[in-house]
Amino acid sequence: MSSPGPLPLPAPNADSAAYWAGAKAGKLLLQRCRDCGATWFMSRHLCASCWSEQVESVEASGRGRVHSFTVIHRAPSAAFAGQVPYVVALIDLAEGPRMLANIVGAGAREIAIGELVRVTFEQRGDGALPQFQRAP
Repeated sequence: MSSPGPLPLPAPNADSAAYWAGAKAGKLLLQRCRDCGATWFMSRHLCASCWSEQVESVEASGRGRVHSFTVIHRAPSAAFAGQVPYVVALIDLAEGPRMLANIVGAGAREIAIGELVRVTFEQRGDGALPQFQRAP
């Protein structure tokens, strides 16, 4: 698929810089609290469970299961016009957190709720964006 222009790039901030650096290196990073052990996704500077500042990045397995999904038929902007239709899914990661990502690759539009998926990385600009594909 082609698009009329470059797709948007991630805009890292202080909380998400490590996540995006990990993606660029081909790693899906989550955050974990050193005090209570909670693990979460989206990056933030405090633990979402106990509010501790003792937060670390940990590499996820990259495996998950489709919780829900939708097929996008109308591009949200001109940059995505060449991408439609595409699949956006909620992925329950093996480590517990849930994240939103595209399903890409062979058979993406035949994805089903409960199906196993694995992370892959889409090169975009000088970084990478975690996406998922059907697990073999």
